[in-house]
Amino acid sequence: MAEVLLTPQNLVSCPVCLDLLKDPVAIPCGHSFCRNCINDCWDQEDQKGSYSCPQCRHTFTPRPDLNKNTMLAELADTLKKTKLQDAPPVDSCVGPGDVECDVCTGRKHKAVKSCLVCLLSFCEAHVQTHFKSPAYKKHKLVEASVNLQEKICPHHDKLLEIFCRTDQKCVCYLCVMDEHRSHKTVSATAERTEKQKQLVETQRKNQQRFQQREKDLKELKQIMESFRRSAQTSVEESERLLTELIHPLEQRRSELKELIRAQEKAELNHTEELVSNVEQEIADLRRRDAELEQLSHVDDHIHFLQSWGSLSIPPASADLPWSTIRPDFSIEELRNALSGVKEQVEMFCKLELATLDGNTAHKQVSVSEGNRGVTVIGQMQSCPDHPHRFDLVGSYWYISHGDNSTALYNEEFKDIEVAQWLRYLTCNWKVAGSSCRSWAPEQDPQVVNCFG
Repeated sequence: MAEVLLTPQNLVSCPVCLDLLKDPVAIPCGHSFCRNCINDCWDQEDQKGSYSCPQCRHTFTPRPDLNKNTMLAELADTLKKTKLQDAPPVDSCVGPGDVECDVCTGRKHKAVKSCLVCLLSFCEAHVQTHFKSPAYKKHKLVEASVNLQEKICPHHDKLLEIFCRTDQKCVCYLCVMDEHRSHKTVSATAERTEKQKQLVETQRKNQQRFQQREKDLKELKQIMESFRRSAQTSVEESERLLTELIHPLEQRRSELKELIRAQEKAELNHTEELVSNVEQEIADLRRRDAELEQLSHVDDHIHFLQSWGSLSIPPASADLPWSTIRPDFSIEELRNALSGVKEQVEMFCKLELATLDGNTAHKQVSVSEGNRGVTVIGQMQSCPDHPHRFDLVGSYWYISHGDNSTALYNEEFKDIEVAQWLRYLTCNWKVAGSSCRSWAPEQDPQVVNCFG
C-alpha cells in the first residue's frame, strides 16, 4: 500500500473544502475542520439527533461543542503568507503576445527586458542581475523582443548599430570597416530621426488624402441619394401621367362596351320580334294547307262550295324588312371610333419628359422636385440673380385652347418685366423650335407638366 505523503499543506487543509483551514476547530475524535464547514455538515444531521465526523465517521450524541485549534490556526496563517510571498505577480504570467523569460525554469514568466549582448530575455526577477552586477554594466538592455537575432549582424555576430544609406540596410561596426568602407553611413539613431520626419510628412499626406477621399465619398453618396430621389420622382410622375392616360381609355372602353351591348340588345329584340311573327305565319299556313287538303277530299258539293269561299282568300303577308336587319356588328365603325384615341396614345408615347431649368423660373412659379413640373403661387418669391433669368423678351407665345381646336400665337411685346411661361389648360404641349429661355403658366393656380 502506498504511503501518503504528509506535507504542511496537507496538515492544515480542511477535509471538507480541501482548502487551507479557516478558523480551524477540533472535534472530540481529534480531527480538525473549518468552523463553517463542520457546522454545515452537522446542521444537516439535526433531525437524526446524532452527529458524525466527516473524516472517520465517529458519531457523537449530543452535538459536541467546537473549540478553536489555535496551533493549526497559526500554522495555516503562516503557510498562507508564505504562499502569497512565493506566488508570482499576476501580471508576470505570460499571456498571448508576451515574450517569455529565457531563464525561468518550469512555469515561464513574462519578460520585461531583452539583452542585446546576452541575446536573452529576462523577467522582472531575473533582470535584476543586470542592474546589480558590475559585470553586466556594459550590456545593452532593450524592451522585451521576440526576434533578438534580427538585431545581430549575420556575418560578424555583432549588434546592428549603423545604417548604410548607400545600400539602405542596417550593419555592424565591422561591416563599416569592411565591405561598407566607402559607403555613406550614419548611426541607426540618426537615421531613425530622419526617417521619423519622413514618416510624419507621409502621415500628413496620407491624412490629407484620407480626408479628401472621405469628402469625395460623402459627395458620391449625396449624388447617389439625389439620383435615387430623382429616379423615384420620375417613376411617380410617369405613373401619374400613365394613370391619367389610362383612365380615359378605360372609361372609353367601358362606354364602347356598353354601346355595343345596347346595340346588340336592340338588334336582337327587333330580330326576335320578326322571328316570332314569321313562326306564327308559318303555323297559320300549315293549318290552312291542312284545311285545303281536307277540303279536297270532301264528296258533298254543297259543303265544298260553302267552305271554299273562306279558304280561297289567301291570308295577309308582308315582306320582311331585310334592309333593317344587320347580320353582324360593324368593326369598321369601331375602328373609326378608336382611331382618334390611338393617334393620341401614339403621340403621347413619342413625348419625352423635359427637365426645367429652375434658374429661369418666374418668381411666382414653384418648380417641383426633379424639375418636371411647375405650380403657380400667389406671392412673389425671393430668387437669386442669374444670367439665364431675364426681365425683357422680344416675343410672347400664347396658346389658345378651344373645345375642338388649338392655336399657337406669336405676338411682339415690349417692356415686359418678366417672361411668361406656357399656359397649360387641359393638354400636354410640346413646343418645337422655341428660343425662349424662361417659361411660366400665365395665370390660374394649376400644375404644369412639361414635355420636350
